[in-house]
Amino acid sequence: MQKLNNISSLWDVMSQEKCAGLVKRLLPSSAPIKVFVTYKHPENICGIAFSCDSKLKLSIDAFHSLKELTVQLFLDTSYQSNRLLIIQLHSSLNKDVFAYLCNNLVEAIEKCDTETKAIKLVLNRLDKWKTMFSKGSSEGLSVTEQQGLYGELMYLHKLAARRIYPFVDSLKIWVGADKAMRDFQGNGWAVEVKTVSINNADQITINGERQLDETLLNKLYLFHLSVEASRMNGQTLNDKVDELREFFADDSIALNVFNAKLMEAGYFDHHRDLYKERCYKVRKESIYLIDNSFPRIKESELRDGVSNTVYSINVATCAEYMVSESEHFNSIE
Repeated sequence: MQKLNNISSLWDVMSQEKCAGLVKRLLPSSAPIKVFVTYKHPENICGIAFSCDSKLKLSIDAFHSLKELTVQLFLDTSYQSNRLLIIQLHSSLNKDVFAYLCNNLVEAIEKCDTETKAIKLVLNRLDKWKTMFSKGSSEGLSVTEQQGLYGELMYLHKLAARRIYPFVDSLKIWVGADKAMRDFQGNGWAVEVKTVSINNADQITINGERQLDETLLNKLYLFHLSVEASRMNGQTLNDKVDELREFFADDSIALNVFNAKLMEAGYFDHHRDLYKERCYKVRKESIYLIDNSFPRIKESELRDGVSNTVYSINVATCAEYMVSESEHFNSIE
């Protein structure tokens, strides 16, 4: 996470210099395009910029209406044949989260081998940020999304508390916030979290033929959480978020990553009032090892032309595949 520190520290240094207008500093990077950290004084606006060939076709029309970000294209005065794509944060309140997002973006483009691929990835990531920041002005998470996030946070807490990995690494393993195929993805292992209400405690829905397909993994697990939802009786989603924020409080980088992940999942603090009355009581939690005989649909078993399957599993029939929490976490060390 060294670049995260570099980005944040460069913003701090540039703010102290108080040079009027927009200032940019080159960020050391192996990316095929030049990356700059930007700062605008006296407005106190932090940003990141990418210098690319003017011949590349870029359209930023879709990003004009973002609530907290400004996206602009300028001629690059340092490299006259280039244009500068600048992304700026309006409010300093989310500066640490923005630094994390910028760091992730830089790490991603460092894996690109051409300028075209890198700038395309920047635009794709911007599109994702657009969706994320749009959620900030919406009506908050649906009841189903709240329950799903609560379950993912329950597993995240268990994983981090085991201290198998550094906190930041545990948070990177949590990919459910990115709408990935599975909720937690480690090195050769994955976990899918299913959180269900007490009314249908044993019935879970599987979204797609790949979700419980362990073919490309050493270990695949299903974490099944049965909760009773009620008003004012149990732990709210806000309570769980606060509990984890307190847990990560002594690791500032981990806390910033956690807050950024929450935003990616659609959880924003200005929506907290929407979640304060819905409470959860955990009734049962189980972990299942998905092996070749586990009852589910695999991609290789489908006939040609069949895809995007959605189906249900009754886990009451899967007791033989259950493993203890200790067995599970020992297997992913």
